[in-house]
Amino acid sequence: MSAKLRLGIDLGGTKIAGIVLDEAGATRAEARVATPRGDYAGTLAAISGLVARLEAEAGAPCSVGIGMPGAVSARSGLVKNANSTWLNGRAFRADLAELLGRPVRVENDANCLAVSEAVDGAAKGAEVVWAIILGTGVGSGIALRGRALSGRDRIAGEWGHNPLPAPTDDERPGPPCYCGRSGCIETWLSGPGLAADHARRTGAAATGEAVIAAFRAGDPAARMSVAAYRDRLGRGLAHVVNILDPDVIVIGGGLSRVPELIDGLAEETAPHVFSDAFDTPIRPSLHGDASGVRGAAWLWNGDA
Repeated sequence: MSAKLRLGIDLGGTKIAGIVLDEAGATRAEARVATPRGDYAGTLAAISGLVARLEAEAGAPCSVGIGMPGAVSARSGLVKNANSTWLNGRAFRADLAELLGRPVRVENDANCLAVSEAVDGAAKGAEVVWAIILGTGVGSGIALRGRALSGRDRIAGEWGHNPLPAPTDDERPGPPCYCGRSGCIETWLSGPGLAADHARRTGAAATGEAVIAAFRAGDPAARMSVAAYRDRLGRGLAHVVNILDPDVIVIGGGLSRVPELIDGLAEETAPHVFSDAFDTPIRPSLHGDASGVRGAAWLWNGDA
C-alpha cells in the first residue's frame, strides 16, 4: 500500500463520495455513487467498487478511511447509532476489510470533519479542534493534534443529543426528538429545528430557507427566529467550551453557509463562558461539503 496516497470514503444516506489525496493533500481522484439505501450487502459492494475505481484512476493502491453516520462499538465491533439504520448491528468495518483485503479505519462523519479541518482546513495546525455540523441534523467531532478523538465508547462529540443548556421556561421540556428524549440541541439548532421554532412562533409553516429569506427581507418574526437561534447556538457552544476549551471551533453543514446564523457568534457565546475573556476563533469549514471525505482519507495521517 502506498504511503503517499490516502483514499477516503464518505458514506452518506443518499450518496457515497470518494477521494484520493496525495501526501500534500492534493486531489488525485474523486468520484461518487448513489447509496443503496436499506441494502447492507449492496452498500459494501458499492464502496468496494468505488475504491477499485478510484485506485485505478490514481494509479496505485491506497490506505482506506471511511466516514459514516454512527460509530463502531468498541465492545462488539458492530455499528451503533447510525441514522442509516441498515448499518446498525452489522460488523461493517470487519466486513469491509475482508472485502477489500486490507485494514480500514472507520470514524463518525463529524470526527472526519474535525480531522479534515485540523489537518489542512480552517483550523490547520491547531491542537484541539471542535467541529460541529449544523444541517438536517446536528453533530460534532473532536480532533486532537490532527487525529480523531473517538472516546472510550466511541461517542466523543455527540453534542446534538444533549439538552439545550440553560433553557428558559418556554423552552421546557422542548420539542420531541427521534432519539426518544425532548429538548435535544438537534431539535433546536438543525435546519428543521429552525423552521419548526419559527412555525411555533408565527403559526405559519416555512422551511429554514424561507425563514432566512424573510429575515433578509426585514420580516420582524423571522428576525426574532434568527435571534433566538443564535442565542441557543451561543449557549450550546459555551457549554462545550467550558468543558473542552478548544483552540478553534469550526462550523460545517448546510447552515454554516448562512452568515446571518454564524457570523459574530462570540457575542452570543461569551456571556455563558466561564472565563474573563472569550476569543476562541469560530470559523466556517474551509473545505465545505468535501471536509467529510477528506477527513476520512486523513484518518491514516502520519502512519499510512
